[in-house]
Amino acid sequence: MTTQYYTATSLDGFIATEDDSLDWLFPLGDVDETSYPSFIADVGALAMGSATYEWMLRHADTIAAQTGEPWPYVQPTWVFSTRPLPLVPNADIRLVRGDVRRVHTDMRRAAGSKNIWIVGGGDLAGQFYDADLLDEVIVQVGSVTLGRGKPLFPRRITTPPLQLVSVRKVGPGFAELRYEVPTDKQDDTK
Repeated sequence: MTTQYYTATSLDGFIATEDDSLDWLFPLGDVDETSYPSFIADVGALAMGSATYEWMLRHADTIAAQTGEPWPYVQPTWVFSTRPLPLVPNADIRLVRGDVRRVHTDMRRAAGSKNIWIVGGGDLAGQFYDADLLDEVIVQVGSVTLGRGKPLFPRRITTPPLQLVSVRKVGPGFAELRYEVPTDKQDDTK
């Protein structure tokens, strides 16, 4: 079992615009050409921040048109939020707050032998990294720049750097990069 941050980013390192829009992303390619179908088949639990969850709530009609359901995941999902949020009916969604270590234990139990997906955002993935719980980063780098927005990974990681495992071209608009997170990382904030 691994804990993975799987996401898409602009060439200049943003996963969404300042107002949480992903409109830049969808014209770049077909998700079925990426590793997503095989990736999601190996996921047993998900974690996401409140901004990601609220984006999904705002786009429930579009999601339902594409998948047949307003919530596209059958796996249990932990949503990190400091405020109450509405729940999607008939979805296994757990609102949590606080330290990711405590929640990760419950997620591991629920995932069984499958992987844990840190859906987003970047700060939540950073919290898992800070707690030494992140094993892998898989990112689809899109062929656009946004200039500013929500950062891919708002952490400094230099010593040791992430270890590049693979690179793959995905259609005309993406490069898929897969990185392992070193287990012997040092504090880069000093």
